[in-house]
Amino acid sequence: MTYHVMIIPTLGCPSNCSYCWGSEDNAQIMDISIIKQINEWLDGFRNDDVHFTFHGGEPLLAGYEFYKEALPLLSESTTHKTEGFSLQSNLWLLTEDLAKLFGEYDVNISTSIDGPKEINDYQRGEGYFEKTMNKVELAQKNGVNVNFVCTFTSYSKNYSDEIYDFFKDHGYTLKIHAALPSLRGDNADPWALPQEEHGQLLVDWLDKYLYDLDEFVVMDLDHITKSTIRRRGTLCTFNDCMGTTLAVGADGSIYPCYRFCGMPEYVMGNVKDKPKMEDLQKSEAWAKLMEFEDFVDEDCKKCNYIKYCRGGCPYNALVSNGTPQAVDPQCDAYKMIFSDVSKRINKDFMKGAMGQMMTTPPTEDKPSDAKKQFSIMDLAMKK
Repeated sequence: MTYHVMIIPTLGCPSNCSYCWGSEDNAQIMDISIIKQINEWLDGFRNDDVHFTFHGGEPLLAGYEFYKEALPLLSESTTHKTEGFSLQSNLWLLTEDLAKLFGEYDVNISTSIDGPKEINDYQRGEGYFEKTMNKVELAQKNGVNVNFVCTFTSYSKNYSDEIYDFFKDHGYTLKIHAALPSLRGDNADPWALPQEEHGQLLVDWLDKYLYDLDEFVVMDLDHITKSTIRRRGTLCTFNDCMGTTLAVGADGSIYPCYRFCGMPEYVMGNVKDKPKMEDLQKSEAWAKLMEFEDFVDEDCKKCNYIKYCRGGCPYNALVSNGTPQAVDPQCDAYKMIFSDVSKRINKDFMKGAMGQMMTTPPTEDKPSDAKKQFSIMDLAMKK
């Protein structure tokens, strides 16, 4: 099974999104020596393939020369087998040389856009949309695949239909994030999306998405449906990521995930010491993760969705609640969408058992040429 190493070249970021708590001023930038230490650390660490994701902060602050050296070092190393590369960036610092380099190494890029220009720039700052979308074109011109992250807030949820149409009309692939209450600062609080509204938004989007499966991709809805069918989480949030994902900060510190980066209490080790997994498991950070896992096993044991939710994101649970004895604060939202998907699946199975068609037939009040609805099983089987 492929495991995941996230490389955080810096926690600095040139943008100033209103609800963001994930960047630092005057943050350290990773030296290429840390990449060499990562290669040495991974020698014998696991026998599985590894996928590398560059995250931040803004990882492009590391510059072209860093990636020109880092990508071949990681790709051609004999200490591990590289499965692939990803990068999360606002793309403002993308140059022609970087775009060509990312195309050469097949780096999949994810960038944040919260919908049409007016909505996006209200949340992320004036000029953000144009700067990012111009660089999306540059990346795509060089053969780089670009996906999107859309953050819904207490403001943008009022424009759900406009945002849906924006991504559908452009045929984009996106992942939905909900702005959370304060995790490391208080600037996120006014923007936080209540979990009931988050859950209803996912249900509403699924209603529409089942007419548009051939138009664009909403990764959350794809994975939530697959998870419900398979009874196993397939999305980061629900995938029991502990131990299969690790992150390396600018100074070589190892964390459970990029979201813990910069939090001293969650440092598990350092790549310079070449720790084995059993060494990382002796850390206080790992003990907190195991306490969270034990809590979920007990507290959620009667929940219908425990096998493919696993308490949600450990970071959200631990940091927002200040204790491992808690679950992801978006629990109610997750239950809403899992319940809705489960009901649709049961309905489709009943239709199948009765020999009915899997797609919705035209009705008297719907023109015969109206767009037909896909079934939830069509979504589950979607590649």
